[in-house]
Amino acid sequence: MRLWLLFIALMPLSLMGVDLSPAEKMYLEKLGTIKVCVDPDWEPFEMMDKKGNYTGIGADLLRLVTQRVDINVSILQTKDWDESVAYSKAGKCQVISFLNQSPYRDTWLLFTKPHFSDPNVFITREEHSFIGDPRDLMHESIVFPAGTAMEEFVRSEYPNLKVMTTSSEIAAFKMVLDKKADIAMRSLIIAAYTLKKEGMFNLKIAGQLPDYTNQLRIGVIQSEPMLRDILDKGVATITPEDRASIVNKYVSIKAQTTYNYGLIFKVIFGFIIVGLLLLWRYYELKKYSQKLLHLSQTDLLTQIYNRTKIDQMLHDCIENAKRTHEPFSLLLIDIDFFKLVNDTFGHPVGDQVLIEMAQLLKESIRHYDTLGRWGGEEFLILCPKSTEEDALRVAERIQKKIKSAVFSTHQHHTVSIGIATLRLDDTPHTLISHADTALYKAKNAGRDSIHIAPQ
Repeated sequence: MRLWLLFIALMPLSLMGVDLSPAEKMYLEKLGTIKVCVDPDWEPFEMMDKKGNYTGIGADLLRLVTQRVDINVSILQTKDWDESVAYSKAGKCQVISFLNQSPYRDTWLLFTKPHFSDPNVFITREEHSFIGDPRDLMHESIVFPAGTAMEEFVRSEYPNLKVMTTSSEIAAFKMVLDKKADIAMRSLIIAAYTLKKEGMFNLKIAGQLPDYTNQLRIGVIQSEPMLRDILDKGVATITPEDRASIVNKYVSIKAQTTYNYGLIFKVIFGFIIVGLLLLWRYYELKKYSQKLLHLSQTDLLTQIYNRTKIDQMLHDCIENAKRTHEPFSLLLIDIDFFKLVNDTFGHPVGDQVLIEMAQLLKESIRHYDTLGRWGGEEFLILCPKSTEEDALRVAERIQKKIKSAVFSTHQHHTVSIGIATLRLDDTPHTLISHADTALYKAKNAGRDSIHIAPQ
């Protein structure tokens, strides 16, 4: 057992302290050093290096949180993730530092608010087709490292998939590479990082799990609710800049280790060559980081914003509208009779219709509107500085554009549209609910129609 005081390599992050109540300070003094269990082999999220130091994205996030609430922690070393879980359930450690919440884990843990999020993606061999909806996959196997929250989720939500488990991240990817499994599913950062590091060029990212993003948290045993509340105060101080700096730190370190810097000390010519290689590598890393950002925000089928990104922008638009006292409206759009398209023409043609529909929507909106895929055959358009009448004009233009188009089915298709305009007491959830109710009424009115939520 090793006392974890501070990491040696500090990054330029803000060190915002948190004011604790006298009762919280007394509680922490009585509790003493907190024992933490981690995953020793989850690179780049968590790992134990050769010297026994806890490093990785989750490690640096935990360091920030505990510094800001002034908690001393000790990393309890384990041989693997399964042993860490067993130690936590047995009460040998009070905290697990970096994991998803799940119904199974709720049986013995309390969870902080998320301090890191990352979407889940499907990894397949090159010849595998795009995965739009995992429920359409039949007689296919999916592999996970044992004991993950996503294994638990997929077993429950997608019984059509044969779930397999293996000992590690790398082993899961190699099973797909060796055709022992059809699919692996991991977080976007893990997938992109591992495929690049291991040179698995015959594998690809073939889709994103719908409506589920990893919301990684700190888990605290149920006997210590005040500890969870104190850690939550530290989590609240972590900024987007903090997270970006931490991710960039690990991407940069791993990418740069491929160079042989010993050449610098041989001859001046070698020094110049290495310098040029470093400059080239800097631009490659910059392009790679931009690609990662694009993948995390983009629906892989339609190439418009995904649910995670459009939901974030919805929150921002509502905050801005309330701050500036400007109107804000949104359009919730559903393709009419889309199930019939899939049933009649097949899912590949259905996917092409979704791609064509997204392009028509992009051509119909104004330059300051924002389009995203809300889920399935639903799309969401955010209309800043727009009254109900402004949004109606956008909807009518969309409806006209789509009705006149001929799709890959060689048929015309229509959409139903629900419009909602922001009220003073609206939250993102209630505003979407108003638009969804309006869309439901548009559907009941015979489809190919527009309905406006009442003010």
